[in-house]
Amino acid sequence: MSELDLAGRVVELVRRLAGPGTQAEVVVSRADLALTRFANSFIHQNVAESATTVRLRLHVDGRTAAGSGSLVDPDGLTALVERTLAATRLAPPDPAWPGLTPPAPVPAGAPVDEATAAASPDERAARVRAFVDAVEGLEAAGYCRTAHRAGAFANSAGHSAVGRSAEAAMDGIARAAGADGVARHCADRLGDLDGGALGARAAAKARAAADPVELPPGRYEVVLEPAAVADLLQNLAWYGFNGKRYAERQSFAEPGTAQFDPAVTLVDDPLHASGLPYDLEGTPRRALTLVEAGTTGAVAHDRRSGAEAGTGSTGHGMVGASTFGPLPRNLRLLPTGGPAEVAAGRLSAGVTGAVADPDTATLVAGMARGLLVSDFWYTRVLDPKQLVVTGLTRNGVWLVEDGVPTRAVRDFRFTESYPRAMGPGRVLGLGRAPVRQPDRMDGFWWEAPAMRLASWNFTGSASG
Repeated sequence: MSELDLAGRVVELVRRLAGPGTQAEVVVSRADLALTRFANSFIHQNVAESATTVRLRLHVDGRTAAGSGSLVDPDGLTALVERTLAATRLAPPDPAWPGLTPPAPVPAGAPVDEATAAASPDERAARVRAFVDAVEGLEAAGYCRTAHRAGAFANSAGHSAVGRSAEAAMDGIARAAGADGVARHCADRLGDLDGGALGARAAAKARAAADPVELPPGRYEVVLEPAAVADLLQNLAWYGFNGKRYAERQSFAEPGTAQFDPAVTLVDDPLHASGLPYDLEGTPRRALTLVEAGTTGAVAHDRRSGAEAGTGSTGHGMVGASTFGPLPRNLRLLPTGGPAEVAAGRLSAGVTGAVADPDTATLVAGMARGLLVSDFWYTRVLDPKQLVVTGLTRNGVWLVEDGVPTRAVRDFRFTESYPRAMGPGRVLGLGRAPVRQPDRMDGFWWEAPAMRLASWNFTGSASG
């Protein structure tokens, strides 16, 4: 039975067991997920799972409840409908129920790479082997993963949708004398993951990060590599462009206001990569421009928050949206063309390996004095309204003098308002080559080039 046939069968069960007046929506998801992990330069775990999940939401007599299950035989589906109906009788009244998604055309979505969807453990292990070989004796750890998803949506209003997606990702570190270097990449095709190139980059960064010096805290000009920029995008999405937080006045977002530098254009673009072309409520997904040339234009909505705002859903219905809020999951910081390329001879003038690519080198070359930052981690929000975040650097920081990385620097703690750091006049350059970064959350990714900022507030060393 196909996913759409299964969704239709549940809708029919609801009609039969609850009557024609019950509003029902069904999401069927089949996920084939596989992960190959390595540590100490050896594969130590290879796992895979294949599961089908049915999610049902009902609205009966002004009350709403949801349930889910993984038993797709007739008895399992009947039990799902019956317990969800029982839950609606106990649920409080839901006067803000936005109704079901009406019938609407749904885009086909990006093509699925069948080789990725059916990838074998050997194929993932080959990427790991290439990564380990490329670090040339350094200690290596990380993972290579593949995912294939097929799904369908149906509701009692007559709307339906189907889709498939495939994804591959690799995230690895190399360690040299206590210094780590990192390389990450997320792609639609496993064939686009070059384990050797990623390993070589991680190893070069690790060797360049040896013997760091400690610098005093303060405000420094910075070049943030794509892994660090991904943390900015993630927090902007969760706490800024979240329709529920915006309605509750907990977001910095002010649509129609030039809150960012003109170089900043942010687009939530789910169909830029392989992904399901509809959300949890069956709303067709599409590109949503959140910031255009520095001006905030929109926030993400599901049907409930969109009805309250009077704008409608933007296709961001998701599990947990009623509690935390709908949020962008596939955010892109668009490159603007960037400055002219740096002379090739300049790349090796500083600490060898600190600058991993010409795109970043171009931005570094423009700094008189500042810091090159590889990555952020353990970031926590201190002030949601201003999106003030504290966190740590990791996987390499370097002092840049006269456009050249001169010394590795010990990790910093920072406290910074992300929107302010990217505000008007503060973005001094963007790279030309965006890199898609994987996320721990299913179906999330962040894509950005390197970024040069006028100021970043480092408040102390990582040790205290």
